[in-house]
Amino acid sequence: MKRLVVAAWAALVLAAPSALAQNYPTRPVTIIVPFAAGGPTDIVARIVGEYFSKTLGQQFIVENIAGAGGTTGIARGAQAKPDGYTIMMGHMGTHGAAPALYPNLRYDPVKGFEPIGMVAGTPILIVARKDFPAKDLKEFITKAKDTSTRLSQAHAGVGSVSFTTCTLLTSQLGAKHHRVVAYRGTGPALNDMVGGQVDYMCDQIVNLVEQVKGGAIKAYAIATAERSPALPDVPTSKEAGFPEYEVSAWNALFAPKNTPKDIVTKLNQTLVKALDDPATRKRLLDLGSVLPEGNERSPEALAELVRKEVARWTPILKAAGAVGTQ
Repeated sequence: MKRLVVAAWAALVLAAPSALAQNYPTRPVTIIVPFAAGGPTDIVARIVGEYFSKTLGQQFIVENIAGAGGTTGIARGAQAKPDGYTIMMGHMGTHGAAPALYPNLRYDPVKGFEPIGMVAGTPILIVARKDFPAKDLKEFITKAKDTSTRLSQAHAGVGSVSFTTCTLLTSQLGAKHHRVVAYRGTGPALNDMVGGQVDYMCDQIVNLVEQVKGGAIKAYAIATAERSPALPDVPTSKEAGFPEYEVSAWNALFAPKNTPKDIVTKLNQTLVKALDDPATRKRLLDLGSVLPEGNERSPEALAELVRKEVARWTPILKAAGAVGTQ
């Protein structure tokens, strides 16, 4: 009889995680976006959150916690209770560049989370003010390398995608003589470039499509292997003669470490369905996003990407002497 009781208890314990995931979620879920509302990470999170809410029957509510290049919000999310009711939308900066930028970072991007899955890649454009005197990327590179000309480069703050990707560009060009101008976000930086106060910047296509289409700024190249349907006339960096510069930002979902595996699996399966949903897919693609396919959508693939991104960005940013403040 005692053995039967023990066996029954063991069966209940083993079944508990599955039952937990089957009923999950039973109340609203918070998606921490570590940037201000209206930016690309926020927009992507809200699009995916709408699908999650509709599919799982509970509200997935975006909470914007900005600061320190996105690390403030991610640090708070990492410390949340690992029960599936707080998840985070991280990106290339928070989970790739942050260890090099913030020596006292309060989380480990590689070991401190349960990866859920990649949501969207966002290609990087090299853009300049509309009257910049270079007709193509080759001419832009010639001017950028000319030490007698000190160009001004705008970015949205240390740790931002625009900062990180332009640091890569200038390191590849050997253009350390440029004047780097920091702004409190992409909007102000872009406004000054449209107004001609700064010469160029690198940033996510999501932020730049309308200005490029409207002729307010000039796009020299997109740093991906293929052209974007959102801006089909903009050549790839390889086509434009600079194949070394290939980089893409990305947004992905993470849960706190030790979140039950069954819940992570359920969230991943819902994300995969969202990426296959025609309406959700169209909204993401219209932003210029590149969506993961097949095995790229798995938690394991995201974990491997984070490891590679930390390894990639750490030497580049440390060589540039880039340091953020928390």
